[in-house]
Amino acid sequence: MATTKQKTQEEVRQENIETTVSKTEQFLNENQKTIWGVLIAILVIGLAVLAYSKYIYAPKCEEAMKAAYPAEASFQAGEFELALNGDGNVLGFSQIIDEYGAKAGKSAYLYAGICELQLGNFESAISYLGKYNGKDPILAARALACKGDAYVGLEDYAAAVKCFNAAAAKADNVFAASYLMKAGLTYEKLGDKSAALGAYKEVKDKYPQSIEAYDIQRYISAVEE
Repeated sequence: MATTKQKTQEEVRQENIETTVSKTEQFLNENQKTIWGVLIAILVIGLAVLAYSKYIYAPKCEEAMKAAYPAEASFQAGEFELALNGDGNVLGFSQIIDEYGAKAGKSAYLYAGICELQLGNFESAISYLGKYNGKDPILAARALACKGDAYVGLEDYAAAVKCFNAAAAKADNVFAASYLMKAGLTYEKLGDKSAALGAYKEVKDKYPQSIEAYDIQRYISAVEE
C-alpha cells in the first residue's frame, strides 16, 4: 500500500510538471512577438548606451581632461584667478564645469572651490565644494575642511566647526590633526572652551607625531585657565 501511494504521488507530481510546462509553452507561443519585441528593445537600448559611452561620453571626458591641464598648472602655481576663470585662451575650472560638468572629473569642483576660497568668494567656494563627491578620503576630508574655512570667512562658526570635525573623522590620519586644530580654534570663537579642550587633547593623544602636536600644550593650557 505504501508503494502504491508513493507511485500515485509521483504520478501527480509528474502531471503537475507536465501541466506547468504545457502552460509555459502556450504562453510563449501566444506572446512570441511581444517577447521578441522586448528582447530586441533591450538589445537596442544596450547598444545605444554602449555607443553613447564609447563615441560621445568618453571623447567628451578626454576633451574635458585636456582642457583642465592648463587650469591645474595655474592652480599648482598659486594663480587662483587664472585657474578659476582662464584668460580667454585657456579655460578655467568654472568654465570647464559649465561646459563639461562632471565629465571633467570630480576634482574640478574641488579645484574650483579652493580657488574661490583663496579669492575670498566664500559662498561660491561652499557651492563648489558641496558638489565634490570624490571617494578618496584624503581629498574628501580636504573638501570638508575647505568648506569649514569658507564658513569661518562668513563668520558662521557653528557650520564651520561641523565641517572641521567631519573632515577629521573622514581623514583619520596625520591630516586630521590640522582639522582638529581648526575645530578647536573655532570652538574658542564660539566661546565653547570645553569643546576646544577636547579637540586639542585629541590632537595630543591621537596624533603626537603631527606638527600640530608640538605646540598643542600651549593651546590646552590657555583654555584650561
